[in-house]
Amino acid sequence: MKSELSDKQLIDQANKGDSEAFAKLYYRYRDWVYRLACRFNTDHHQVMDVMQETFHYLLIKLPDLELTARMTTFLYPVVKHLSLTQRNKTRRFQSIESNVSDLDIPAHISIDITESRRELSEALAILPGDQREVLLMRFVDDMSLDEIGTALEIPTGTVKSRLHRALKTLRDDPRTKNYFLG
Repeated sequence: MKSELSDKQLIDQANKGDSEAFAKLYYRYRDWVYRLACRFNTDHHQVMDVMQETFHYLLIKLPDLELTARMTTFLYPVVKHLSLTQRNKTRRFQSIESNVSDLDIPAHISIDITESRRELSEALAILPGDQREVLLMRFVDDMSLDEIGTALEIPTGTVKSRLHRALKTLRDDPRTKNYFLG
């Protein structure tokens, strides 16, 4: 059985004009891009726009794109920027009294989850945005500390500090302290 091509191999082929290689990258990362965009924006239509713009951005980077990190590390800042831009455009047109939450966790995610997951969601919601972002990148997106630093364009020490503070907050929170040993 032939093994799957790596992201780098697919990028190399896409750089040479292979549309099938680009399609494989799209199908490999579309769900990840969607979930990530949902962290920053709760409107489904805007999230879909972000997905389209993300892959358009990737397409226009061809034929000169050189992948020097994991694809998720490359795409993360693109998705975040596009999501926040889209969200900010919307806010400009909404009334100040709107009930739109600044929470990066979309409301529809908490539907039909167990009590403990609801508590975990609530605990994550109390974290400052920069700490929540690093925590999710590390444990949901499975990015290394260096990859997070690269994606956010911050030093690895800052990543470690934010992650440490987030974990301390969660360890001290009665809703989540049972998730931590010792």
